Formats: sequence, C-alpha cells, structure tokens
Amino acid sequence: MQYMILIYEPEDAYAGEAGQAALQDIVAKHMALAADLRAKGWMKDGSGLQDSSTATTIITKGGQQTLHDGPFAETREHLGGYYLIEVADLDAALSVARRVPVIDGGKVEVRPLAVY
Repeated sequence: MQYMILIYEPEDAYAGEAGQAALQDIVAKHMALAADLRAKGWMKDGSGLQDSSTATTIITKGGQQTLHDGPFAETREHLGGYYLIEVADLDAALSVARRVPVIDGGKVEVRPLAVY
C-alpha cells in the first residue's frame, strides 16, 4: 500500500545562523533516510518544498476561481516536504514515519493514498 508522509515544521524553524546549521543537519539525516528507503525499494518519491511564501493557492467558490499568494491555511507551521512510500501496511508506514527527522516542534503526518 502507498502512503504519503507529510512533514510540517514551524515556519521560522531554520531562521538565523543556528537555524541554518540545524537545517544542514536535518537535510543530511533526510538524505540518509531516503537512501535507506530507496535501497529497500520502499521510496517512490519525495522532496523538500520551498518556503510557504512561494506558494500560490487557487480557491474555487461559486464556480469562480481566484488566485492568492501564499498557502491556503494561515498557520505558524508549513508543509516542508514529503515522502511517498510503498510498504505492507500502516504499521510499516508508521515505522518509517518515526524515522523522519524534524526540528523540535515538527510534526509528521501519515496518510494512505486513495485508490479509485
């Protein structure tokens, strides 16, 4: 079964010199995890995402679409990246998700892909 692992972190988590040092450490850990998942044949895709200030949201209301700069949700956290994995079951997906490196205050969400 395929699962999306979504990584949320505080918007300002990597600000300043200390934040940039933490980012380098986290990225190195992500690279190691991704290499392990690829070696096992579990990783289908994954990437970090640019800052939420680069987002554009299309909102449809009453049949009309409008464009908005920024993410849809007003939040102090942002979606920083994702992994798309294929594993046997939710327990296996949660086992992988527990290995995802995040900065203090970060969150990892696991969702199965919908099959239509």
